[in-house]
Amino acid sequence: MQAVVHPDGWLTVRNQRFRASLGRAGVAEHKLEGDGATPAGLLPLRRVLYRLDRLPAPDCAVPIEPIGEADGWCDDPLHRDYNRPVRLPHEARCEELWRPDVLYDVVGVLGWNDSPVERGRGSAIFLHVARPDYGPTEGCVALALPDLLWVLSAGVTELLVG
Repeated sequence: MQAVVHPDGWLTVRNQRFRASLGRAGVAEHKLEGDGATPAGLLPLRRVLYRLDRLPAPDCAVPIEPIGEADGWCDDPLHRDYNRPVRLPHEARCEELWRPDVLYDVVGVLGWNDSPVERGRGSAIFLHVARPDYGPTEGCVALALPDLLWVLSAGVTELLVG
């Protein structure tokens, strides 16, 4: 099932509409690493990660696995692990998935620049929990936790952004 992400900050699925946070630079047709934009296009939901210590496994239509304390995601375009999950500590620049805040309590890994990976085209594009004020993301799509859980339980398997 497809959810549609609108550039004005809304996500719709099954005639339901949810407020969404997008990248600080809006939606871009030509995503680049570090530009702060959410990539436009059809982004398949590859899998869902979650904090087992904070909530039960979400109901969803894609593979699911808990996040571990040493889980990260490489966002260094010069490293061979660019835009791939890694174990921390890691020699390259990486994002920590086990965060002290709640933003990655549930993380949908979106299929952006992953098959094949092209250096500099953007990394770590996720569907995750929004900040309370819906502040912008670095290029991800973010929803309030109850909305994110509803979207996942509705069987969403891809996002159409733009």
